[in-house]
Amino acid sequence: MVEVQVSGLALAPNSSPVVLLKEVDGDKVLPIWIGAPEARAIALALEGIEIERPLTHDLMKSIIEGLKVKVNRVVIHDLRENTFYAKVCLLKDGSIVEVDARPSDCIALALRVRAPIYVNPEIMDLNSTPLKMDKEARAEALRRYLKNLDPEDFGKYKL
Repeated sequence: MVEVQVSGLALAPNSSPVVLLKEVDGDKVLPIWIGAPEARAIALALEGIEIERPLTHDLMKSIIEGLKVKVNRVVIHDLRENTFYAKVCLLKDGSIVEVDARPSDCIALALRVRAPIYVNPEIMDLNSTPLKMDKEARAEALRRYLKNLDPEDFGKYKL
């Protein structure tokens, strides 16, 4: 598995939110289209902003902690018919329990509990773009890439 971190959020030309996952030990970036509520939840976690009332991912974190379970990792493991599939791997009493979830929910939860995020290497190889350049050139390349990319090409979420 390839460990990734959230490098940012972007808006595709059609105004759909995209979460950008960058390899921890590399230069590839994997874009995943997500819903607006999930983008907001990820943005709040990235910025460390706590709101007065808990969001769904905050509730999930509270339940997990209350049950004395740990999020061991989240894994984006498959891509079928333009839809990414992920799972939350929970550690309870030395055993791993895998729970099916949308990648955006996995990412939002992982950010809140500081769990690592992994992507199947085959998915990373086939669906990512390398970004070996200075920051300004990288930003411009990403803008061009997103402008010309059809969401159907990269696992757009079906909400």
